[in-house]
Amino acid sequence: MVPLSTAGGKPRARRVGRIDAVGPEVHGLLPGRRVAFVSSAAYAEYDVVGKDALVPLPAAFDAQPFPGEPLGCAMNILRRSDIRAGQTVTVVGIGFLGALLCRLASQAGGRVIALARRPFAQRLARESGAELVIAMDDHHRIVDQVRDWTAGRFCERTIECTGAQGPLDLAGELTGERGRLVIAGFHQDGPRQVKLFLWNWRGIDVVNAHERDPRTVVAGMRMAIDAVASGRIDPRPLYTHEFPLARLGEAFEAVRTRPDGFLKALVRT
Repeated sequence: MVPLSTAGGKPRARRVGRIDAVGPEVHGLLPGRRVAFVSSAAYAEYDVVGKDALVPLPAAFDAQPFPGEPLGCAMNILRRSDIRAGQTVTVVGIGFLGALLCRLASQAGGRVIALARRPFAQRLARESGAELVIAMDDHHRIVDQVRDWTAGRFCERTIECTGAQGPLDLAGELTGERGRLVIAGFHQDGPRQVKLFLWNWRGIDVVNAHERDPRTVVAGMRMAIDAVASGRIDPRPLYTHEFPLARLGEAFEAVRTRPDGFLKALVRT
Protein backbone atom coordinates (compact mmCIF):
# COMPACT_ATOMS: atom_id res chain seq x y z
CA MET A 1 0.00 0.00 0.00
CA VAL A 2 1.11 3.55 -0.74
CA PRO A 3 0.24 6.47 1.59
CA LEU A 4 -0.13 9.64 -0.44
CA SER A 5 -0.40 13.34 0.18
CA THR A 6 -3.05 14.49 -2.26
CA ALA A 7 -4.41 17.39 -4.27
CA GLY A 8 -7.85 17.61 -5.81
CA GLY A 9 -10.48 14.89 -5.71
CA LYS A 10 -14.18 14.02 -5.58
CA PRO A 11 -16.30 11.09 -4.41
CA ARG A 12 -14.95 7.97 -6.17
CA ALA A 13 -12.08 10.31 -6.98
CA ARG A 14 -9.18 9.87 -9.34
CA ARG A 15 -6.65 12.27 -7.94
CA VAL A 16 -3.09 13.54 -8.02
CA GLY A 17 -0.59 13.54 -5.19
CA ARG A 18 2.91 12.64 -4.06
CA ILE A 19 3.96 9.40 -2.45
CA ASP A 20 4.59 9.91 1.25
CA ALA A 21 5.67 6.35 2.10
CA VAL A 22 5.52 2.84 0.61
CA GLY A 23 4.80 -0.54 2.15
CA PRO A 24 7.45 -3.29 2.37
CA GLU A 25 6.01 -5.19 -0.61
CA VAL A 26 6.01 -2.16 -2.93
CA HIS A 27 8.95 -1.90 -5.29
CA GLY A 28 9.84 0.63 -7.96
CA LEU A 29 8.09 3.57 -6.25
CA LEU A 30 9.80 6.06 -3.96
CA PRO A 31 8.54 8.79 -1.63
CA GLY A 32 8.21 12.11 -3.37
CA ARG A 33 7.13 10.61 -6.71
CA ARG A 34 4.12 12.38 -8.18
CA VAL A 35 1.28 10.06 -9.21
CA ALA A 36 -2.30 10.02 -10.44
CA PHE A 37 -4.47 7.46 -8.69
CA VAL A 38 -7.89 5.94 -8.17
CA SER A 39 -9.38 6.57 -4.73
CA SER A 40 -12.64 6.30 -2.83
CA ALA A 41 -11.80 9.28 -0.62
CA ALA A 42 -12.74 12.86 -1.38
CA TYR A 43 -10.79 16.06 -0.62
CA ALA A 44 -8.51 14.44 1.95
CA GLU A 45 -4.91 15.51 2.43
CA TYR A 46 -3.74 11.88 2.77
CA ASP A 47 -4.93 8.57 1.36
CA VAL A 48 -3.76 4.95 1.14
CA VAL A 49 -4.08 3.07 -2.15
CA GLY A 50 -2.77 -0.10 -3.76
CA LYS A 51 0.10 0.04 -6.21
CA ASP A 52 -2.13 -1.09 -9.07
CA ALA A 53 -4.43 1.90 -8.51
CA LEU A 54 -1.87 4.55 -9.40
CA VAL A 55 0.17 5.76 -12.33
CA PRO A 56 3.55 7.46 -11.87
CA LEU A 57 3.73 10.81 -13.66
CA PRO A 58 6.78 11.84 -15.69
CA ALA A 59 9.10 14.34 -14.07
CA ALA A 60 8.30 16.71 -16.94
CA PHE A 61 4.76 16.97 -15.53
CA ASP A 62 5.89 18.28 -12.13
CA ALA A 63 5.20 21.89 -13.07
CA GLN A 64 1.69 21.28 -14.44
CA PRO A 65 -1.57 19.93 -13.04
CA PHE A 66 -2.67 16.51 -14.21
CA PRO A 67 -6.23 15.57 -13.14
CA GLY A 68 -6.06 11.88 -13.94
CA GLU A 69 -9.79 11.09 -13.97
CA PRO A 70 -11.12 13.51 -16.61
CA LEU A 71 -8.10 13.10 -18.87
CA GLY A 72 -8.22 9.31 -18.63
CA CYS A 73 -11.98 9.45 -19.08
CA ALA A 74 -11.58 11.32 -22.37
CA MET A 75 -9.15 8.68 -23.64
CA ASN A 76 -11.46 5.82 -22.68
CA ILE A 77 -14.45 7.53 -24.32
CA LEU A 78 -12.38 7.98 -27.49
CA ARG A 79 -11.54 4.27 -27.43
CA ARG A 80 -15.19 3.28 -26.96
CA SER A 81 -16.27 5.65 -29.74
CA ASP A 82 -14.11 3.83 -32.31
CA ILE A 83 -13.86 6.83 -34.62
CA ARG A 84 -12.65 6.13 -38.16
CA ALA A 85 -11.13 8.61 -40.59
CA GLY A 86 -13.75 10.41 -42.64
CA GLN A 87 -16.62 9.84 -40.23
CA THR A 88 -18.77 12.73 -39.07
CA VAL A 89 -18.61 13.03 -35.28
CA THR A 90 -20.91 15.29 -33.28
CA VAL A 91 -19.92 16.23 -29.73
CA VAL A 92 -23.01 17.37 -27.84
CA GLY A 93 -21.98 19.73 -25.02
CA ILE A 94 -18.63 21.50 -24.86
CA GLY A 95 -17.13 21.60 -21.40
CA PHE A 96 -13.74 20.27 -20.38
CA LEU A 97 -14.58 16.76 -21.61
CA GLY A 98 -16.28 17.90 -24.79
CA ALA A 99 -13.37 20.15 -25.75
CA LEU A 100 -10.91 17.29 -25.28
CA LEU A 101 -13.09 14.99 -27.37
CA CYS A 102 -13.31 17.55 -30.17
CA ARG A 103 -9.52 17.58 -30.33
CA LEU A 104 -9.16 13.80 -30.10
CA ALA A 105 -11.93 13.08 -32.62
CA SER A 106 -10.37 15.54 -35.07
CA GLN A 107 -6.98 13.89 -34.66
CA ALA A 108 -8.61 10.51 -35.34
CA GLY A 109 -9.72 11.83 -38.72
CA GLY A 110 -13.28 12.73 -37.83
CA ARG A 111 -15.18 15.69 -39.30
CA VAL A 112 -16.26 17.21 -36.00
CA ILE A 113 -19.48 19.06 -35.29
CA ALA A 114 -19.72 20.70 -31.86
CA LEU A 115 -22.91 21.78 -30.10
CA ALA A 116 -22.46 24.29 -27.28
CA ARG A 117 -24.67 26.77 -25.44
CA ARG A 118 -22.16 29.40 -24.30
CA PRO A 119 -20.27 31.65 -26.76
CA PHE A 120 -17.13 30.91 -24.73
CA ALA A 121 -17.59 27.17 -25.30
CA GLN A 122 -18.35 27.70 -28.99
CA ARG A 123 -15.05 29.54 -29.46
CA LEU A 124 -13.25 26.79 -27.56
CA ALA A 125 -14.78 24.12 -29.80
CA ARG A 126 -13.46 25.88 -32.90
CA GLU A 127 -10.01 26.12 -31.35
CA SER A 128 -10.23 22.39 -30.50
CA GLY A 129 -10.73 21.30 -34.10
CA ALA A 130 -14.48 21.41 -34.71
CA GLU A 131 -15.30 22.11 -38.36
CA LEU A 132 -18.87 23.15 -37.64
CA VAL A 133 -19.99 24.79 -34.38
CA ILE A 134 -23.71 25.19 -33.67
CA ALA A 135 -25.34 27.06 -30.83
CA MET A 136 -27.34 24.56 -28.79
CA ASP A 137 -30.50 26.64 -28.50
CA ASP A 138 -33.07 25.28 -30.97
CA HIS A 139 -33.57 21.52 -31.28
CA HIS A 140 -35.23 21.50 -34.70
CA ARG A 141 -32.86 24.03 -36.25
CA ILE A 142 -29.89 21.96 -35.10
CA VAL A 143 -31.33 18.77 -36.61
CA ASP A 144 -31.98 20.58 -39.90
CA GLN A 145 -28.50 22.10 -39.98
CA VAL A 146 -26.74 18.79 -39.32
CA ARG A 147 -28.96 17.05 -41.89
CA ASP A 148 -27.96 19.63 -44.49
CA TRP A 149 -24.26 19.53 -43.59
CA THR A 150 -24.18 15.72 -43.88
CA ALA A 151 -26.33 15.52 -47.04
CA GLY A 152 -29.05 13.75 -45.08
CA ARG A 153 -26.85 11.00 -43.65
CA PHE A 154 -26.45 12.49 -40.18
CA CYS A 155 -23.49 11.25 -38.09
CA GLU A 156 -21.59 8.00 -37.82
CA ARG A 157 -20.66 8.90 -34.25
CA THR A 158 -22.43 11.12 -31.72
CA ILE A 159 -20.98 11.70 -28.25
CA GLU A 160 -23.36 13.12 -25.62
CA CYS A 161 -21.44 14.93 -22.86
CA THR A 162 -24.09 16.79 -20.86
CA GLY A 163 -25.97 14.29 -18.70
CA ALA A 164 -29.32 15.94 -19.50
CA GLN A 165 -32.50 14.71 -21.18
CA GLY A 166 -32.78 17.30 -23.96
CA PRO A 167 -29.26 16.87 -25.34
CA LEU A 168 -29.66 13.08 -25.13
CA ASP A 169 -32.79 13.37 -27.31
CA LEU A 170 -30.86 15.55 -29.72
CA ALA A 171 -27.91 13.14 -29.83
CA GLY A 172 -30.21 10.31 -30.85
CA GLU A 173 -31.71 12.32 -33.69
CA LEU A 174 -28.25 13.29 -34.99
CA THR A 175 -26.99 9.70 -35.16
CA GLY A 176 -27.34 8.17 -38.61
CA GLU A 177 -28.24 4.64 -39.67
CA ARG A 178 -25.93 2.04 -38.13
CA GLY A 179 -24.23 4.87 -36.26
CA ARG A 180 -22.95 4.81 -32.71
CA LEU A 181 -24.39 6.95 -29.91
CA VAL A 182 -21.88 7.25 -27.08
CA ILE A 183 -23.22 8.34 -23.70
CA ALA A 184 -20.41 10.16 -21.91
CA GLY A 185 -22.57 12.51 -19.83
CA PHE A 186 -23.31 11.49 -16.23
CA HIS A 187 -27.10 11.15 -15.98
CA GLN A 188 -27.78 11.31 -12.24
CA ASP A 189 -31.04 13.21 -11.77
CA GLY A 190 -33.65 10.53 -12.44
CA PRO A 191 -35.03 8.31 -15.23
CA ARG A 192 -34.61 9.07 -18.93
CA GLN A 193 -36.98 8.57 -21.83
CA VAL A 194 -35.63 7.83 -25.30
CA LYS A 195 -37.14 7.63 -28.78
CA LEU A 196 -36.61 3.92 -28.99
CA PHE A 197 -38.50 3.62 -32.28
CA LEU A 198 -35.98 6.00 -33.88
CA TRP A 199 -33.06 4.12 -32.36
CA ASN A 200 -34.55 0.81 -33.55
CA TRP A 201 -35.33 2.10 -37.04
CA ARG A 202 -31.85 3.48 -37.60
CA GLY A 203 -30.14 0.47 -35.99
CA ILE A 204 -28.15 2.67 -33.63
CA ASP A 205 -25.51 1.13 -31.37
CA VAL A 206 -25.69 2.75 -27.93
CA VAL A 207 -22.51 2.71 -25.84
CA ASN A 208 -22.32 3.63 -22.15
CA ALA A 209 -18.79 4.99 -21.94
CA HIS A 210 -18.60 5.14 -18.13
CA GLU A 211 -15.90 2.86 -16.78
CA ARG A 212 -16.02 1.27 -13.33
CA ASP A 213 -13.17 -1.23 -13.50
CA PRO A 214 -10.18 0.49 -11.83
CA ARG A 215 -7.84 -1.26 -14.26
CA THR A 216 -9.60 0.39 -17.20
CA VAL A 217 -9.51 3.77 -15.45
CA VAL A 218 -5.77 3.41 -14.85
CA ALA A 219 -5.26 2.34 -18.46
CA GLY A 220 -7.03 5.53 -19.55
CA MET A 221 -4.72 7.57 -17.35
CA ARG A 222 -1.71 5.94 -18.99
CA MET A 223 -3.08 6.80 -22.42
CA ALA A 224 -3.65 10.38 -21.25
CA ILE A 225 -0.06 10.66 -20.03
CA ASP A 226 1.16 9.54 -23.45
CA ALA A 227 -1.20 11.97 -25.22
CA VAL A 228 -0.06 14.95 -23.14
CA ALA A 229 3.62 14.00 -23.26
CA SER A 230 3.50 13.65 -27.06
CA GLY A 231 1.64 16.94 -27.51
CA ARG A 232 -1.52 15.34 -28.95
CA ILE A 233 -3.50 17.24 -26.34
CA ASP A 234 -2.62 20.20 -24.16
CA PRO A 235 -5.22 20.49 -21.40
CA ARG A 236 -3.57 23.40 -19.58
CA PRO A 237 -5.67 26.14 -21.26
CA LEU A 238 -8.78 24.25 -20.15
CA TYR A 239 -8.01 24.69 -16.43
CA THR A 240 -9.77 28.01 -16.05
CA HIS A 241 -10.15 28.31 -12.27
CA GLU A 242 -8.26 27.22 -9.17
CA PHE A 243 -9.35 27.07 -5.51
CA PRO A 244 -7.65 26.13 -2.26
CA LEU A 245 -9.37 23.41 -0.26
CA ALA A 246 -10.60 26.00 2.23
CA ARG A 247 -12.73 27.55 -0.56
CA LEU A 248 -14.27 24.29 -1.72
CA GLY A 249 -17.77 25.75 -1.43
CA GLU A 250 -16.88 28.43 -3.97
CA ALA A 251 -15.59 25.77 -6.33
CA PHE A 252 -18.88 23.86 -6.17
CA GLU A 253 -20.80 27.09 -6.73
CA ALA A 254 -18.73 27.80 -9.85
CA VAL A 255 -19.51 24.31 -11.15
CA ARG A 256 -23.22 24.92 -10.50
CA THR A 257 -23.48 28.40 -12.01
CA ARG A 258 -20.76 28.10 -14.68
CA PRO A 259 -19.79 31.80 -14.91
CA ASP A 260 -18.51 33.13 -18.20
CA GLY A 261 -15.11 31.67 -18.96
CA PHE A 262 -15.49 28.79 -16.51
CA LEU A 263 -14.57 25.31 -17.72
CA LYS A 264 -12.55 23.29 -15.20
CA ALA A 265 -11.65 24.11 -11.61
CA LEU A 266 -8.66 22.66 -9.79
CA VAL A 267 -8.90 22.22 -6.01
CA ARG A 268 -5.59 22.07 -4.17
CA THR A 269 -4.83 21.06 -0.60
